[in-house]
Amino acid sequence: MADDAHEERFRQHEDILRSITAMLAAQHEMNRQQVEINQDVKTTLARVETLLARMLRPQENGQDA
Repeated sequence: MADDAHEERFRQHEDILRSITAMLAAQHEMNRQQVEINQDVKTTLARVETLLARMLRPQENGQDA
């Protein structure tokens, strides 16, 4: 009887570890995707800042485009 309880407890622990492993794998993939999104956002922001600087530069110098 004690062996059965031990085996059941061992099986439950294995199930928990499998679940945690799957969750960590999913989290890793989500983090990878977030890094890609963040890089795209930084690139877009840099482009917008460059365009905005070009648009504002003539006005700061008192010249019209």
